[in-house]
Order: sequence, then structure tokens, then C-alpha cells
Amino acid sequence: MSYDVGAVRAQFPALRSGTAHFDGPGGTQTPASVAAAIGEAMSRPLSIRGAALPGEVNAEEIVHGFRQAMADLLGADPGGIVFGRSATQLTYDFARTLAGTWSPEDEVVVSRLDHDANIRPWVQAAERAGAVVRWADFDPATGELSPEAVGAHISGRTRLVAVTGASNLIGTRPDIPAIAALAHRAGALLYVDGVHLTAHHTVDLERLGADFFVCSPYKFFGPHHGVLAARPELLDTLRPDKLAPSTDAVPERFELGTLPYESMAGTRAAVDFIAGLGSDTDAADGRGGRRERLLSAYAAIDAHESALRESVERGVRELGGVTVRSRAAKRTPTLLLTFEGRDAADAYRALARSGVHAPAGSFYALEASRHLGLGESGGLRVGLSAYNDADDVERLLTGLADFLR
Repeated sequence: MSYDVGAVRAQFPALRSGTAHFDGPGGTQTPASVAAAIGEAMSRPLSIRGAALPGEVNAEEIVHGFRQAMADLLGADPGGIVFGRSATQLTYDFARTLAGTWSPEDEVVVSRLDHDANIRPWVQAAERAGAVVRWADFDPATGELSPEAVGAHISGRTRLVAVTGASNLIGTRPDIPAIAALAHRAGALLYVDGVHLTAHHTVDLERLGADFFVCSPYKFFGPHHGVLAARPELLDTLRPDKLAPSTDAVPERFELGTLPYESMAGTRAAVDFIAGLGSDTDAADGRGGRRERLLSAYAAIDAHESALRESVERGVRELGGVTVRSRAAKRTPTLLLTFEGRDAADAYRALARSGVHAPAGSFYALEASRHLGLGESGGLRVGLSAYNDADDVERLLTGLADFLR
């Protein structure tokens, strides 16, 4: 399968600055087609959704196009796609709503591998409801979060299990279908933070077994907001707080206020951009359906990113004095590095001086960083994306060698 990274890079105006970006886990750069879609949406008539006037029709088409695009991306029902300000905001909203059905002595399971956005909302909601929080630990030596480690905390009193699809700190990809089976066997719901996973791998909501799946388009070339996917019939059982005159329809009952149509248009364009990266026959000439083209594209992206990740790992091993904390068998192209006797923040600043952006910190994965013995400082995160190339990797390794010298 061929992958023309030069052609991909040419579509990102921000890359002309010369920076080698390894900061994708915090937010990717934006292709020109996404920026154009946002501008086009803002330049056409827009109003409250309807079917009579041009502004109403444009708004309606944008919302419909957004939901269908995200449904194709996530293997979900467009009627279960919810727009949100961010993944964090959506998780807080759903935590409050679900906790309204909990009773004292009910239990919630969270994992120390997760970003705090999939921990703190559930911990705080459980505290208000009087529910018990159970913590699933990952193995700090391997970075693995096994289904058994999660399942050990699931019981007949468990109401919800919250787990990441991929760690934004060390890249670990837990076995979500196996965890889902354990949760569902106990009658619990599964809430998956897919923010980091969706940027790198195909998502199929039904295959994963996730009852709720949240992601952020700005991690896969789109605008800054969040998206939640769930079965419409499940959403219909939930009663969130909302204004009295606002619709009770699903998924609109979860979307407060007038929607930002320009962001929705940009997200649809981001999904279409990814779909265009596939290289099989149907994907290349556009004859395949968008879901099929997305499957092809993610296969190409995975092969490209995995090859670059292996190059980084080989180069780092040759440097000496560097520990790679990303060790799980299944993981994203995201490496957390620490340095013997050196501060990761100093490495970040040294790389920045040479035009390489690899940030340092714990990146809101506070519990994971502490569990690794790194406190709140974390390490240097090297996050690869579809637009990185071999030259970027060479600049990174050269910069790290200079820093270590």
C-alpha cells in the first residue's frame, strides 16, 4: 500500500513554517480544505435550522452532513451523534445525567491509564450520588491495562465503566471489546474516551461494544470541539437538563443553544480529508463509499505512522540515557521519553530551539504519570501524525542527541 506523505504535507499550510510537529496528541495541524469549509460555511446565508429560507436550509444541511460524516468515521448511527464544546464538557454532561439514576452503594469503575477528563467527571458525579469509585490499575512495567485488571473491580453493583481507547500519555490501546463484554455481563454501561484512538485507528462503535464513545475532531485535523456517539435508543432513555422550549428530540436534547455550523462544516471536511488518504482502487478514484474509503485510509495511515515510530524507537535506543515508557504490545505512534538525570522540560526547550515541537508534561493524564512514578512532571511526548515524515524523525533524533551531549 503506497502512501505519499509529500502530497499529504502539501495540504497543510502550517507546515510551511518549517516546524517538525510531534504535538499531534495535543492537537493536529489543519489542512487547507478544512479551513476552506469553515470559511465557506460562514460566507453563505445561515440562520436557525429550517426548510424555507436559504439560511435555514444551509444550516440544516451542515448539521446533517456533520452527523453523517462522524457516523461514517465511528461506525455509528448518525442519529446518535452529539455535538459538544469539548470531550471534557460532553463527559461532564453525561456524568451528571447518568449519576441522576445512581444510588448510594452503586459503583463506578475508572482506570489510572486515562486522561483526567475520563476520570474526574465520574469521580465527582459518584461522590455527589454517594456511589463508590473503584480504580483499575495498569502495569507500569509494560503499560498494559488488561481486561482482567478492569474486570476485577466489576460487580453486580457496577453501573458504569470508564476507560480509554488509547492512552494519550503512553499510547496503550486496551482490549476494549473484552472490557465491554465484562461490563455488559454485569449490566453496566461502558464509556470510552476515544480522543487519542480516533486520530490513528479505525473505530467501529458496535465492534468495540462501547455504549458511549467520545472524541475530539481537532486531534484528527478538524476544528476544536467534541463529539459523542451512542445508540439513539440509549440516548432516548436519558433526561439531561435543558431549556423548556428546546427540543426533546435525540440527539438535539443534549446540544445546548444554537450549534456552531462552521465547526460542524469543518469537521465534515476533516473526515473527508482522511477518507481521501486511502490508496486502494475504490478509495483512490472516489468510487468507494466514505466508510470504505476511511477504512482504507486508516490502514495506510497506520502503516506510515508505525514505520516512523519504529524509526524513532531505534534511534532513541542508540542514544543511550533515554527510557521509553511506551511499551504496550498494541499502541498508537506515541512515545513518552524520560532522561537519566535530565529534565524532560529541558529537552522540550532544546528541541524547540531547533524547530522541533515535542512537548513535555503529564498532559492531563495525571493518574497515569503518577502510576509510572513520574509524579506530575511526566516526560517528553513524541506524537506522530499522518503528515510527519522521515526528515522530521531525523531532526528529532539529531535534536535529542545534541541535548544529551
